Amino acid sequence: MNIYIYVFLLAFPFILQYILETSVYPREAEPLKELRRVTDDHPLGFIAASPDAGQFLAMLLKLVNAKTTIEIGVFTGYSLLLTALTIPEDGKVTAIDVYRKPYDEIGLPIIKKAGVEHKIDFIESPAIHVLDTLLQDPEKVGSFDFGFVDADKESYWNYHERLIKLVKVGGVIVYDNTLWGGSVALPVEAVHETKRSARQATIDFNKAITADPRVQTSLVSISDGITICKRLS
Repeated sequence: MNIYIYVFLLAFPFILQYILETSVYPREAEPLKELRRVTDDHPLGFIAASPDAGQFLAMLLKLVNAKTTIEIGVFTGYSLLLTALTIPEDGKVTAIDVYRKPYDEIGLPIIKKAGVEHKIDFIESPAIHVLDTLLQDPEKVGSFDFGFVDADKESYWNYHERLIKLVKVGGVIVYDNTLWGGSVALPVEAVHETKRSARQATIDFNKAITADPRVQTSLVSISDGITICKRLS
């Protein structure tokens, strides 16, 4: 192993903390800080979007001037709140999750206090059903500026096949957790049995998205891996 890579891997936890303390936390909006802190107390708090990934998402939203977005996978709503705070006052987020309780109990009170609830259309449903319904409406096809997916990894490609039609040409789709805890780079026997299915689904998705001529892609090693896709056709 290259000595510089070895040193970087050893220092990575300290580098991440430096990034958070120097660049992320000072610019994190107060409602996001509050939601992040209360989410940390949830037994599944570790699945929430990380604040460094959130900062990156906010920049992407601004770069594409996103106004109409779609989000699959909400949990308590950190990335949803971030999006609602970032898009214009008349923007809209279509948020989809199969389970609404963490959002209602943890995220929604903070979202209401932040004054952005009117931008959010939360749909409690399996995402495939919602996406297929949206595709039946000609006005929805190609109408979204931005999509964010942080849900069940086994369904990522099914989501992609639908989102590529719902997001406009030139729009951006972002997929979270595309390094799956680093397991995509490990031999299968080194991965716990409970994580092997999602690991393989992530590997398959990464290969498929790289080969998709409809998008320009970049897999970025922020947080647990983020794949950014710009729709070309």
